[in-house]
This record gives sequence, C-alpha cells and structure tokens, in this order.
Amino acid sequence: MTDTEKLKLLEALLFSSPGLASVDSLAQAMAVNKKECRQLLDLLKTRLEENHGIRLQKVQDQYQLVTAAEYAPAIEGFLGLEVTTRLSQAALEVLAIIAYKQPSTRPEIDSIRGVNSDGVVRNLLARGLIQELGRSEAAGRPILYGVTPEFLQHFGLESLEQLPELNLDELLQAKADSVEEEPEILKD
Repeated sequence: MTDTEKLKLLEALLFSSPGLASVDSLAQAMAVNKKECRQLLDLLKTRLEENHGIRLQKVQDQYQLVTAAEYAPAIEGFLGLEVTTRLSQAALEVLAIIAYKQPSTRPEIDSIRGVNSDGVVRNLLARGLIQELGRSEAAGRPILYGVTPEFLQHFGLESLEQLPELNLDELLQAKADSVEEEPEILKD
C-alpha cells in the first residue's frame, strides 16, 4: 500500500469512528506500526489545516476529525443548534478553577468565586465536562472534582499543559482594583 493510500485509509477510519480513536487501534486497523501511524497522523493534520474545513484533533494520544472552529456559527445555524448549548460565564469560571486547581472541592470553588456554585457544578457533571475524583480528607469530606477528557475535547486541548499560563499576581491586582472602585456605603 502506498503512503497516499495509507493516508486515505487513515482519513476513512477517522471519519467512520464514532469518537476518539487511539493510535493503537488505528495502527492495527491499517496494519502499520505506531511510529508510522503517528507520522501519517501528523501529515493528515497538516493537510487538513491547509485546505479543508475539518481538523484533526488530538486528545491525550487519541484522535478525532472535527469541524474547523471558524465555521462554528454556520454549522450551528445549519444544524439548528440552540444557543443554549454554549457555556455560561459561571460555568466557564468553575471549569477554569477546576482545570487549574484540580482536584477541587465545591467549597473551594465557592470561596474563589464568592457565590454558591452548586447548580453550575451539577450542570457541568451532567454535561460530562467534570467528574468526581473521590473525597477530600477535610471536614465533611467534600467531593473532589476534576476535568474529563470531554473537557479537553470541548476546548480543543491535548492536555491540561496547553492551558494558558495563570498569572496570580495579575489576578489578585485586578481583584484589588475592582474592590477599590466599589462605592462606600455610608452609615447613619
């Protein structure tokens, strides 16, 4: 089989896959070794980025064909997807806290956000973006939460190491500035 035929076969396998496909399963289906399979995946990724409306997404050494992000609005309209499928600001805040701090408990999340996050956490659990990792040894043994592979897939990340760097000094200064700008409440 030529490299061109192998590339076409790889594309067909990824297209027909109902979800993420591992390098092992792809290599086995193509009767090639893992190294060659990875090389073909890299080549396919490059070709798709240059000339197509689909992309090859990698999530923890597994691969899937996805639509290019820049076409999301047109695809949503075409498929009749509701805008409610988007994540709220509160959900994004909770996801960021968990992703950067995991494992995290709901009381820790509430403390950072300054509001109750119970409903948001339930919603994110139902969507499969976070999962229970166990229980903390702290008083009350609160549930520990972490992000799922679906979180990585949703945001197009291969791993948590691809998250932007978190600059705590800037965040603390921004919070301090916003507190200074709040009007003082006068007492009688």
